[in-house]
Amino acid sequence: MPPDDLNITAAKLRQQLAAQLAAGDSLRSPQWRTAVEDVPRHEFLRQFYTENLGPGVTSWTPISSELVGAAEWLTIAYSDQTLVTQFDGRPLDWNDPNPVSNANPTSSSTLPSLVVRMLEDLDVHDDMTVLELGTGTGYSTALLCHRLGDKNVTSIETDRDVADRARIALASCGYYPRLLTEDGRHGYAGPSPYDRTIATYGVRSVPAAWVKQTRPGGLIVTTLRGWMRSLGLVRLTVDGDGRAEGPFIAADPSFMIARQQAAPANMGMIPAPDDGKTRETTLGREALSMPDSGFVAQVVMPNARHFTMRDDSGIESTYVLDAENDSFAVLTQQGDDTWTVRQGGPSALWDDLEEAISLWHAADSPPPTGFGVSVTPDDQRVWLGSPDGPSWTLPK
Repeated sequence: MPPDDLNITAAKLRQQLAAQLAAGDSLRSPQWRTAVEDVPRHEFLRQFYTENLGPGVTSWTPISSELVGAAEWLTIAYSDQTLVTQFDGRPLDWNDPNPVSNANPTSSSTLPSLVVRMLEDLDVHDDMTVLELGTGTGYSTALLCHRLGDKNVTSIETDRDVADRARIALASCGYYPRLLTEDGRHGYAGPSPYDRTIATYGVRSVPAAWVKQTRPGGLIVTTLRGWMRSLGLVRLTVDGDGRAEGPFIAADPSFMIARQQAAPANMGMIPAPDDGKTRETTLGREALSMPDSGFVAQVVMPNARHFTMRDDSGIESTYVLDAENDSFAVLTQQGDDTWTVRQGGPSALWDDLEEAISLWHAADSPPPTGFGVSVTPDDQRVWLGSPDGPSWTLPK
């Protein structure tokens, strides 16, 4: 495709994407709409992988202009989907690209509707300064530069190869923000305090540096997540002295967890058949996986993961293992609606979950947006309903 035709086609696709995001209520302001219509996402996605949806092992297909043609490449680049640009923290060989399976995505360009929705929720105004954690491909960084100007944007990426590619792509579009390669959980104190802080990856709790480096009255927008699932998107207002507070504003956004906080490879020791004490329970394994009760389970058991397997006699059980203190709960179905739980260790995991589920039901079982977060120098808590309501401690 000749360069002029490519640019014309890309501009039309950006307008279509902006219209789609506006219709879906992700894009709400004229300033951000102009940014979406002007910033060429394809420049940040010269090569990427798309997920193959279907049964079986998850796999990804390589996409570039050379592989599929310019028209299809552009169409996918401007679709509202997450496009993967790295697996397992290693550079990809685009001299001989092949489908990928049995791998973990570690960098991507997140679906534009989520990126734009977060930027809208950041509530920026002209000349505000922003600290972005997770440069990634650089697309969201470019949107920020378009809206606020390069000098007001600081972006941190933990992976040097990813950061280098983002820097090249940003420069090709005429954007030169402050770019740093380091652990974003420490933020960057250089030009702080920032008016706004935004993270495009998940964290188990809000890093103290982000709170300290955001001015009183400023906002932090980030995803909280655990080792079982994402909790949701929070927007916190900083009030000084290491304190911040605010609600969950969306459930289960699709962001990867910070690499430094990834779950340990070893899920923990499987308990012996006679370990722990057994009793009946009204909660089954679905409490761990359903959207809303799963949120509660992640809050209550922040260091746990679960899996299901059969023992030597063919009985299927679900194991919940805490990687930090070796507590466990083993669920076994006895009938259509009857379960037993065998639990042991320092924490009674299933007792804690049953109590939390009971409190949640008493509050009319709200979605994640019925919860919020309070951050202090001493601890961080997820609360139900209001800061004075039932609460659970986030891991440090």
